[in-house]
Amino acid sequence: MDITSAQNPRVKHIVKLRDDKKTRKEDGLMLVEGFDEIQHALAAGHTPQTLLFGPELASRALTDSSIETLTVSRAVFEKISYRENPDGWMGIFPIPKISLADLTLSKTPLMIVAESIEKPGNLGAILRTADAAGVDALLVCDARVDVWNPNVVRASRGAVFSVPVVECENAEALKWLKRGGMRVVAASPSAEEIYSDVDLKSPVAIVVGTEDEGLSDFWMTNADVKVKIPMMGKVNSLNVSVSTALIVYEAMRQRA
Repeated sequence: MDITSAQNPRVKHIVKLRDDKKTRKEDGLMLVEGFDEIQHALAAGHTPQTLLFGPELASRALTDSSIETLTVSRAVFEKISYRENPDGWMGIFPIPKISLADLTLSKTPLMIVAESIEKPGNLGAILRTADAAGVDALLVCDARVDVWNPNVVRASRGAVFSVPVVECENAEALKWLKRGGMRVVAASPSAEEIYSDVDLKSPVAIVVGTEDEGLSDFWMTNADVKVKIPMMGKVNSLNVSVSTALIVYEAMRQRA
């Protein structure tokens, strides 16, 4: 074993990367736990700085000998892990740095703008939908959860590497979308039009906000159209990741 002590300085640094947004930002590093998630990152062209391997936990092996791989004891891996049932694989990856200027869009772009998302699970689920639907990019505005939080990576099942993610301000995002000729569609329970009645075949950006507060006045004022999802029960809102999936897949249906 390369590391058997939980007091090892590298172990302490990994724990800080797991728990502290400031450390991730300062070091430009993030954690990716899980064999499948690491494979997704590698397939998307991302190279880890280091891999941590717990042979007492792992049932599968990565074979790339060019990457520094440290073997750690079961106790150490359980110390650094953020999963209930770790599979013995963790990677330390550089945080992807993507700006709006870096984005390459399809002929008829389909974008998602997520404003003020608070829960890692919701952001991760939105990323999975974006990956499955072939969305061009996800713009994260006024982020309340760190995009590179290990739990976002986990919830996205690695889609955070296959979908371009740009963190930007609302005004910056709107200016870029308008310059690209995209129609801004804001999802809100207070809207008049039903989402399936709106034309989503043209270049479009679907803007979603939190369940509690909805979208800010900025997006409600600047949207080209506001849409709602019909609600037949007593609850007045859907989970934001569910709402996003419904509208994105309606866009896919129309385009097909």
